[in-house]
Amino acid sequence: MKVLTLALMFSLPVAPWSPQKTLSQPTSQIAKHSKSGRWYFAATGHAVYCYGPVMTVPSVNGDLQRVATFCRDGSAVVPLKD
Repeated sequence: MKVLTLALMFSLPVAPWSPQKTLSQPTSQIAKHSKSGRWYFAATGHAVYCYGPVMTVPSVNGDLQRVATFCRDGSAVVPLKD
């Protein structure tokens, strides 16, 4: 009976002892553009590194304002100093 039990145990499929591979995190749009970018001077006085194009958008008071897009700090739009 012991032989039959041992034979049955060894015939069953066994999971590998190696650790499971972790799933990779989905890449964001910023990570895809990590090789190209440029430093800009923000309106707050700080330097920001952005990957997207510079655009001119209307501000709250109706004036046009230059902004950099897709910045490394996670901001989608950063107002630029003129």
